[in-house]
Amino acid sequence: MSILRLVLVSMWALLTSIASAQDADELSKQLANPIASLISVPFQNNFDVGAGPDDDGFAYTLNIQPVIPISLNDEWNMISRTILPVSYKDYTPEGDVFGLGDITQSLFFSPKTPTAGGLIWGVGPAFLLPTATDDFLGTGKWGAGPTGVALVQKGEWTVGALANHIWSFAGESDRTKVNSTYIQPFLSYALGHGRSVSLNTETTYDWVNEEWTVPINLGFSQVLKLGEQPISFQVGGKYYAEAPDGGPEWGIRTTITLLFPKK
Repeated sequence: MSILRLVLVSMWALLTSIASAQDADELSKQLANPIASLISVPFQNNFDVGAGPDDDGFAYTLNIQPVIPISLNDEWNMISRTILPVSYKDYTPEGDVFGLGDITQSLFFSPKTPTAGGLIWGVGPAFLLPTATDDFLGTGKWGAGPTGVALVQKGEWTVGALANHIWSFAGESDRTKVNSTYIQPFLSYALGHGRSVSLNTETTYDWVNEEWTVPINLGFSQVLKLGEQPISFQVGGKYYAEAPDGGPEWGIRTTITLLFPKK
C-alpha cells in the first residue's frame, strides 16, 4: 500500500504542479477574456440529455475551439476564434447520427491596451461554413455577419458579453435560411491558485422559426501543468431555461484547454 500511495501522490504532484500561484492566476485571468493575447486550444465536451420526442434522447458534442491572437501592429491584435463541432445524436428521424457540424469562424480586431476605464473590446466578422457531414448536424448554408465582445476585469472579477448575428447568403436551396442571433453574457470570479468559478448563458434566437435556446452554464476551472504543458480543466452543469420542441433539458460540460503563453 505504501508503494501505491507513493505513486499516487507523485502522479498528483505532477498533474497539479504549477510554476507559481501567480502564473496560474494570470493564465486563469487571461482565459476568462475571450480576446486575450494567449494561444489556447479548448476541447469542450457537452453531454446533453432529455431531448427528442420522448424527452429521453442523448446528444454529445465535442467543440474544438482554437483561439489564436495575431499582432497586427503596436496597437492592434486580430484574434481568430474557431468552433469546430463533432457531434452525436441518438434521437433524429434517421436514428443515430455522428459526424462533423458546421464551423463558425470569428475574427476580432481588438486594441492591445484597454480604455481608460478598463474596457476591453473587439469587433469583426463571423462566418458560418457548411462543413456538416449530415443534414441533422448542420444548416447546409454559407453565412456571415458581425460579431463583437466587450468586458471589464476588476480584481478577481471578469464581466462581459460576446455576441454575433449570422445571415445565410448561399448554400443548398432546399434548406432553411439562417437568420440567427447569439448572445453570451459571462461572469467569472478568481478564487486564487489558478481556480475560478464562472457563469454564462449561450442564448440563441432563431428569427426564421422564432425559437429561443437558452442554456445556463455554471463551471469550476483549475489551471495546472501536465509535465511542462500548462492546461486548464473545467467541469460544470448546464440547464436549458428555454429550448425548441425536442431540445435537451440539461447537461454536463467538461473542458480541457491547452495553453500556450508567450515566452
